[in-house]
Amino acid sequence: MREHVTIIGAGLGGLVLAGILHGHGIAVTVYEGEVSPDARAQGGLLDLHEHSGQRALRTVGLLDAFRRLVRPGEDAKRIVDQAGTVLLDRPGDRASARPEVDRGELRRMLLDALPAGMVRWDQKVVSIQPIARGRHAVVFADGSQTEATLLVGADGAWSRVRPLVTAARPMYTGTCFLELDLAADDPRADAAAAVIGSGTLMAVAPGQGILAHRNADGSIHTYVAVNRPEAWLTNDVGSATKRVAALFDGWAPPLRALIAGSDVLPVVRPIHALPPLLTWPRAPGVTLLGDAAHLMSPFAGEGANLAMLDGAELGHALVHSSGDREGAVAAFESDMFARSGPVAQRSAANLSRFFGPDAPTDAVELFASR
Repeated sequence: MREHVTIIGAGLGGLVLAGILHGHGIAVTVYEGEVSPDARAQGGLLDLHEHSGQRALRTVGLLDAFRRLVRPGEDAKRIVDQAGTVLLDRPGDRASARPEVDRGELRRMLLDALPAGMVRWDQKVVSIQPIARGRHAVVFADGSQTEATLLVGADGAWSRVRPLVTAARPMYTGTCFLELDLAADDPRADAAAAVIGSGTLMAVAPGQGILAHRNADGSIHTYVAVNRPEAWLTNDVGSATKRVAALFDGWAPPLRALIAGSDVLPVVRPIHALPPLLTWPRAPGVTLLGDAAHLMSPFAGEGANLAMLDGAELGHALVHSSGDREGAVAAFESDMFARSGPVAQRSAANLSRFFGPDAPTDAVELFASR
């Protein structure tokens, strides 16, 4: 095997990269801080775009396997106001070029395509130190360590690798999500599904909103969005649902039920973003991809797609580097900056439109124009 690559983070982008490198005989190891693949839920639905997410899967040889996971028609969109009045009800397209898939199933597919032991779980990074000739010493919480010839940070929003290339840190956008789940066998699930419809429900107003969809197993996944200071929710997660629900007094009862329905402790997710046009000078022996490189709000629908395309493009660059690894990585970074910057700008603009003073009109116009 050729030169070893060390990937920090077993998210979608890191796994695509690992699959491509392994398939071309390049030694690679993925280190993940979570204790197992099932340590936490992997989020809800995401749509894979033809020229990014699907292109990445084609590169790694998993496009047919992906198609077996697709949930046809789940791209339907319903936008309502706080009274529950339907403002847009776009049906799903079973032949959509951007089909929906359960994020957890997609990640499992990528993991299953790798040899046992290639992903090393429960390896939380505590420090990274540059050493000679572009190499890096990575130390993990259990005291073990590795020396990386090429280090790839695919470790998300709070990347431990990012400080090696830039001092930029994610900034709070002003919007916070409260993430709630309702089990498929819960007696309230059928009523919730009727409100949501066949795809995604978006009930938005200035400064707040409710977004919900069904998962593949029939459970209901809800994001309650509020424009509030970050500490307003994060300082007291236990009472978060009650305090958020109070902000929706006067909304239609079926919409309020989506907030009150969950019996489990909610997940509070402040939405952070890196500067939209972030770049950095080439740092030998290290690079970033996905959220580690270009964290943005989810309101362009591109985060996972970009991460997977990053993994595919970096893999392709390394496979065809002809011995000039640094030149290949520099070219990859230049291309990544060019494609991610405009998307990050669009994402920031869409976030403002969803919960801005002209919501829900702006949200309706955004989807009607697609």
